[in-house]
Amino acid sequence: MTVAIDGDKLMGFVFRAVDEVGATLNAALVVMGDRLGYYQTLADHGATTPAELAERTGTSEHYTREWLNAQAAGGFVEYDAESGRYTLPPEQTVAMTDPNSPAYLPGFFQIALGTIQHTTQTIEAARSGAGIGWHEHTSDVHVGCERFFRPSYNANLLPSWLPALEGVVAKLERGATVADIGCGHGSSTILMASAFPQSSFVGSDYHQESIETARLRAAEAGVDDRVRFEVAPATEFSGTGYDLVTTFDALHDMGDPVGAARHVRDALAPDGTWMLVEPMAGDHVEDNLNPVGRAYYGFSTLLCTPASLSQPVGLALGTQAGPARIQDVTTAAGFTRFRTVAQTPFNLVFEVRP
Repeated sequence: MTVAIDGDKLMGFVFRAVDEVGATLNAALVVMGDRLGYYQTLADHGATTPAELAERTGTSEHYTREWLNAQAAGGFVEYDAESGRYTLPPEQTVAMTDPNSPAYLPGFFQIALGTIQHTTQTIEAARSGAGIGWHEHTSDVHVGCERFFRPSYNANLLPSWLPALEGVVAKLERGATVADIGCGHGSSTILMASAFPQSSFVGSDYHQESIETARLRAAEAGVDDRVRFEVAPATEFSGTGYDLVTTFDALHDMGDPVGAARHVRDALAPDGTWMLVEPMAGDHVEDNLNPVGRAYYGFSTLLCTPASLSQPVGLALGTQAGPARIQDVTTAAGFTRFRTVAQTPFNLVFEVRP
């Protein structure tokens, strides 16, 4: 059966694909600009020539010229043809150079670049149905993940997420016991420990290298007297009677999220709370056909689903599981109360109670 081809639509798609290739390459260019100090130098000095950028960063002008032109073509910097100078606009300055802003983006590009480095392995895993463990990825995945999520935690955890939970802040102020499951480098654990000196915290993660980093950071922050980090999968973390258990952007990566939820249920005090933070998602595919959903489906295919499949059970919830599937997990584990208490463009926050 012959299908008529609309030539304009075809070429429209071709040029969109060209833009996609440019965007793919730009992930590496952003990481390059971040590591070489290009963005920060542009932010510090204003309108800059390629020669000035090269001199100020100790790099080659051959590279700065091409990098600046690529950034200008992509709208990351602005180019003035008359002066031959390039400027980082104030909005991009915040997004690319301010790690305290919830809009800070270099980590997002770093985790994306690290993720696609394993594309060949992922293709083979898709053929066999095997998984790829978090520990098998490069450090760009581990570091980039923390750099992307930490600014959002810094901006939201203390002022809005914890206060949205019933009675939790008062417990933390009096002195509570807290378990942070899948803590990675410990940024969320350390943030809470710094804010609530009367409480004690245990962070856990199956990834040994991440726990080692978390221990160093706790010592640097001066909270290692009330924070302990342990290497343990989510189904085996130690302790009971916790007033609060937290899980940040990790449940969907777990091979056995129901088993992990059961363990959380057993580890909680009778009046305890589980704060569960997951990626922003709707319950239906059509709810997630947007830029955030696109990025998260990409990470789900290349990073999160393979991570789950590498572990026992391998439920593979997916990054865009949505509230209904997350609630199903908690209900299967014996929890009876579940509600959405907060959200950001990138996250949903759930309060889960026994």
